[in-house]
Amino acid sequence: MNELEFQNILKEKGIEVSEHQLQQFQKYYEILVEWNEKMNLTAIKDPREIAVKHFVDSLTVFSCIQPKKEAKVIDVGSGAGFPGIPMKLYREDLKLTLLDSLNKRLTFLGEVSDRLHLDTRRIHARAEEAGRDLNLRMKFDIATARAVAPLNVLCEYCLPFVRLGGVFAAMKGPNAEEELEGAKNAIQVLGCELEEVKTFTLPDDSKRAVLIIRRKKSFSGEFPRHGSKIAKKPL
Repeated sequence: MNELEFQNILKEKGIEVSEHQLQQFQKYYEILVEWNEKMNLTAIKDPREIAVKHFVDSLTVFSCIQPKKEAKVIDVGSGAGFPGIPMKLYREDLKLTLLDSLNKRLTFLGEVSDRLHLDTRRIHARAEEAGRDLNLRMKFDIATARAVAPLNVLCEYCLPFVRLGGVFAAMKGPNAEEELEGAKNAIQVLGCELEEVKTFTLPDDSKRAVLIIRRKKSFSGEFPRHGSKIAKKPL
Protein backbone atom coordinates (compact mmCIF):
# COMPACT_ATOMS: atom_id res chain seq x y z
CA MET A 1 0.00 0.00 0.00
CA ASN A 2 1.35 3.41 -0.86
CA GLU A 3 1.46 6.19 1.72
CA LEU A 4 -1.25 8.25 0.03
CA GLU A 5 -3.71 5.36 0.02
CA PHE A 6 -2.97 4.65 3.69
CA GLN A 7 -3.43 8.35 4.53
CA ASN A 8 -6.76 8.52 2.66
CA ILE A 9 -8.15 5.41 4.36
CA LEU A 10 -7.31 6.88 7.76
CA LYS A 11 -8.82 10.22 6.76
CA GLU A 12 -12.12 8.43 6.00
CA LYS A 13 -12.02 7.17 9.61
CA GLY A 14 -11.45 10.73 10.86
CA ILE A 15 -7.76 10.13 11.57
CA GLU A 16 -5.19 12.56 10.10
CA VAL A 17 -1.52 11.56 10.04
CA SER A 18 1.54 13.65 9.19
CA GLU A 19 4.30 12.87 6.71
CA HIS A 20 6.60 11.98 9.63
CA GLN A 21 4.00 9.56 11.02
CA LEU A 22 3.62 7.91 7.60
CA GLN A 23 7.39 7.38 7.53
CA GLN A 24 7.24 5.88 11.02
CA PHE A 25 4.56 3.42 9.96
CA GLN A 26 6.69 2.46 6.94
CA LYS A 27 9.68 1.81 9.22
CA TYR A 28 7.48 -0.23 11.59
CA TYR A 29 6.35 -2.33 8.60
CA GLU A 30 9.98 -2.91 7.55
CA ILE A 31 11.06 -3.98 11.06
CA LEU A 32 8.03 -6.28 11.34
CA VAL A 33 8.82 -8.01 8.03
CA GLU A 34 12.53 -8.28 8.95
CA TRP A 35 11.83 -9.91 12.34
CA ASN A 36 8.99 -12.05 10.99
CA GLU A 37 11.60 -14.05 9.08
CA LYS A 38 13.14 -15.28 12.34
CA MET A 39 10.06 -15.49 14.59
CA ASN A 40 6.33 -15.82 14.04
CA LEU A 41 4.90 -12.34 14.63
CA THR A 42 2.19 -12.19 11.98
CA ALA A 43 0.75 -14.54 9.36
CA ILE A 44 -0.09 -11.46 7.25
CA LYS A 45 2.80 -10.54 4.97
CA ASP A 46 1.32 -8.48 2.15
CA PRO A 47 2.12 -4.74 2.66
CA ARG A 48 -1.44 -3.61 1.95
CA GLU A 49 -2.92 -6.25 4.25
CA ILE A 50 -0.54 -5.25 7.06
CA ALA A 51 -1.53 -1.61 6.58
CA VAL A 52 -5.27 -2.42 6.65
CA LYS A 53 -5.55 -5.36 9.05
CA HIS A 54 -2.93 -4.19 11.54
CA PHE A 55 -2.33 -0.44 11.25
CA VAL A 56 -5.77 0.89 10.24
CA ASP A 57 -7.53 -1.63 12.48
CA SER A 58 -5.42 -0.58 15.48
CA LEU A 59 -6.13 3.11 14.90
CA THR A 60 -9.93 2.67 14.77
CA VAL A 61 -9.79 2.84 18.57
CA PHE A 62 -9.38 6.62 18.23
CA SER A 63 -12.80 6.82 16.60
CA CYS A 64 -14.21 5.66 19.96
CA ILE A 65 -11.97 7.29 22.54
CA GLN A 66 -10.06 10.56 22.72
CA PRO A 67 -7.43 9.95 25.41
CA LYS A 68 -6.42 12.88 27.58
CA LYS A 69 -2.86 14.20 27.17
CA GLU A 70 -0.27 11.74 28.50
CA ALA A 71 -2.95 9.16 29.29
CA LYS A 72 -1.59 5.90 30.71
CA VAL A 73 -2.32 3.05 28.30
CA ILE A 74 -1.63 -0.67 28.72
CA ASP A 75 -1.73 -2.99 25.71
CA VAL A 76 -2.45 -6.47 27.13
CA GLY A 77 -0.96 -9.35 25.14
CA SER A 78 0.87 -6.97 22.80
CA GLY A 79 2.30 -9.62 20.48
CA ALA A 80 3.69 -7.78 17.46
CA GLY A 81 2.59 -4.47 19.00
CA PHE A 82 -1.04 -4.12 17.94
CA PRO A 83 -2.79 -1.89 18.81
CA GLY A 84 -0.24 -0.30 21.18
CA ILE A 85 2.54 0.75 18.77
CA PRO A 86 0.18 2.29 16.15
CA MET A 87 -1.57 4.15 19.00
CA LYS A 88 1.78 5.51 20.18
CA LEU A 89 2.81 6.48 16.63
CA TYR A 90 -0.41 8.46 16.28
CA ARG A 91 -0.31 9.93 19.81
CA GLU A 92 3.31 10.06 20.95
CA ASP A 93 2.30 11.71 24.24
CA LEU A 94 0.57 8.51 25.45
CA LYS A 95 2.36 6.72 28.29
CA LEU A 96 2.36 3.25 26.77
CA THR A 97 2.98 -0.03 28.59
CA LEU A 98 3.32 -3.17 26.45
CA LEU A 99 2.55 -6.38 28.35
CA ASP A 100 3.34 -9.83 26.97
CA SER A 101 4.06 -13.27 28.40
CA LEU A 102 6.71 -14.06 25.77
CA ASN A 103 10.07 -12.40 26.24
CA LYS A 104 11.17 -12.65 22.59
CA ARG A 105 8.13 -10.62 21.53
CA LEU A 106 9.14 -7.95 24.04
CA THR A 107 12.67 -8.00 22.56
CA PHE A 108 11.09 -7.25 19.18
CA LEU A 109 8.96 -4.46 20.71
CA GLY A 110 12.10 -3.05 22.32
CA GLU A 111 13.79 -2.97 18.91
CA VAL A 112 10.75 -1.22 17.37
CA SER A 113 10.71 1.31 20.20
CA ASP A 114 14.44 2.01 19.85
CA ARG A 115 14.45 2.35 16.07
CA LEU A 116 11.34 4.53 16.00
CA HIS A 117 12.49 6.54 19.06
CA LEU A 118 9.36 5.66 21.03
CA ASP A 119 9.32 5.85 24.81
CA THR A 120 7.56 2.63 25.88
CA ARG A 121 7.54 0.51 28.99
CA ARG A 122 7.67 -3.24 28.43
CA ILE A 123 6.60 -5.83 31.00
CA HIS A 124 7.23 -9.56 30.78
CA ALA A 125 4.34 -11.20 32.65
CA ARG A 126 1.10 -13.07 32.24
CA ALA A 127 -1.89 -10.73 32.36
CA GLU A 128 -3.44 -12.40 35.42
CA GLU A 129 -0.16 -12.06 37.36
CA ALA A 130 0.31 -8.42 36.36
CA GLY A 131 -3.31 -7.66 37.28
CA ARG A 132 -2.54 -8.57 40.90
CA ASP A 133 0.56 -6.34 41.02
CA LEU A 134 -0.36 -3.25 43.04
CA ASN A 135 1.93 -1.12 40.86
CA LEU A 136 -0.26 -1.98 37.85
CA ARG A 137 -3.67 -2.78 39.30
CA MET A 138 -6.21 0.00 38.61
CA LYS A 139 -3.39 2.31 37.43
CA PHE A 140 -4.31 2.90 33.77
CA ASP A 141 -6.63 5.32 32.00
CA ILE A 142 -7.00 2.87 29.11
CA ALA A 143 -6.45 -0.86 28.78
CA THR A 144 -6.68 -2.38 25.34
CA ALA A 145 -6.33 -5.80 23.76
CA ARG A 146 -6.76 -7.21 20.30
CA ALA A 147 -7.37 -10.84 19.30
CA VAL A 148 -6.23 -12.25 22.65
CA ALA A 149 -9.17 -14.29 24.02
CA PRO A 150 -12.99 -14.47 24.10
CA LEU A 151 -14.47 -11.37 25.76
CA ASN A 152 -15.66 -13.10 28.95
CA VAL A 153 -12.07 -14.29 29.54
CA LEU A 154 -10.49 -11.07 28.25
CA CYS A 155 -12.43 -8.94 30.75
CA GLU A 156 -10.80 -10.70 33.70
CA TYR A 157 -7.38 -10.25 32.11
CA CYS A 158 -7.80 -6.58 31.25
CA LEU A 159 -10.31 -4.86 33.54
CA PRO A 160 -8.12 -5.16 36.68
CA PHE A 161 -5.70 -2.63 35.09
CA VAL A 162 -8.36 0.07 34.58
CA ARG A 163 -8.56 2.91 37.11
CA LEU A 164 -11.86 4.36 38.36
CA GLY A 165 -13.39 6.26 35.46
CA GLY A 166 -10.98 4.66 32.97
CA VAL A 167 -11.92 2.39 30.07
CA PHE A 168 -11.14 -0.96 28.53
CA ALA A 169 -11.21 -0.73 24.72
CA ALA A 170 -11.71 -4.31 23.54
CA MET A 171 -10.98 -4.76 19.85
CA LYS A 172 -13.06 -7.53 18.34
CA GLY A 173 -14.14 -9.08 15.06
CA PRO A 174 -17.61 -9.71 13.58
CA ASN A 175 -18.89 -11.77 16.57
CA ALA A 176 -18.54 -8.94 19.10
CA GLU A 177 -22.26 -8.80 20.01
CA GLU A 178 -22.31 -12.56 20.59
CA GLU A 179 -19.22 -12.39 22.79
CA LEU A 180 -20.70 -9.47 24.67
CA GLU A 181 -23.74 -11.53 25.64
CA GLY A 182 -21.43 -14.03 27.34
CA ALA A 183 -19.36 -11.32 29.04
CA LYS A 184 -22.10 -9.28 30.75
CA ASN A 185 -21.61 -10.99 34.10
CA ALA A 186 -17.81 -10.54 33.99
CA ILE A 187 -18.22 -6.82 33.24
CA GLN A 188 -20.59 -6.37 36.19
CA VAL A 189 -18.61 -8.49 38.68
CA LEU A 190 -15.46 -6.53 37.86
CA GLY A 191 -17.14 -3.19 38.64
CA CYS A 192 -17.61 -1.95 35.08
CA GLU A 193 -20.32 -1.03 32.58
CA LEU A 194 -20.55 -1.30 28.81
CA GLU A 195 -20.62 2.22 27.41
CA GLU A 196 -20.50 1.78 23.64
CA VAL A 197 -20.08 -0.74 20.83
CA LYS A 198 -18.80 0.83 17.64
CA THR A 199 -18.60 -1.26 14.47
CA PHE A 200 -16.36 -0.72 11.46
CA THR A 201 -15.81 -2.15 8.02
CA LEU A 202 -12.18 -2.16 6.94
CA PRO A 203 -11.22 -1.51 3.29
CA ASP A 204 -10.95 -5.28 2.72
CA ASP A 205 -14.64 -5.60 3.82
CA SER A 206 -13.79 -7.36 7.10
CA LYS A 207 -15.97 -6.41 10.06
CA ARG A 208 -14.51 -5.03 13.28
CA ALA A 209 -15.90 -3.71 16.55
CA VAL A 210 -14.50 -1.72 19.46
CA LEU A 211 -16.26 -2.20 22.80
CA ILE A 212 -15.80 0.57 25.35
CA ILE A 213 -16.18 -0.71 28.93
CA ARG A 214 -15.86 1.86 31.72
CA ARG A 215 -14.87 1.27 35.35
CA LYS A 216 -17.55 2.55 37.74
CA LYS A 217 -16.37 1.06 41.03
CA SER A 218 -13.71 -1.13 42.59
CA PHE A 219 -13.89 -4.94 42.63
CA SER A 220 -13.00 -7.94 44.76
CA GLY A 221 -9.35 -8.71 45.48
CA GLU A 222 -9.92 -12.32 44.41
CA PHE A 223 -9.74 -11.19 40.77
CA PRO A 224 -8.01 -11.84 38.47
CA ARG A 225 -7.92 -15.54 39.30
CA HIS A 226 -5.26 -17.98 38.11
CA GLY A 227 -5.18 -18.32 34.32
CA SER A 228 -6.37 -21.95 34.33
CA LYS A 229 -9.42 -21.00 36.43
CA ILE A 230 -10.25 -18.07 34.13
CA ALA A 231 -10.12 -20.39 31.11
CA LYS A 232 -12.06 -23.27 32.71
CA LYS A 233 -14.73 -21.19 34.40
CA PRO A 234 -15.08 -17.69 32.93
CA LEU A 235 -17.10 -15.24 35.01
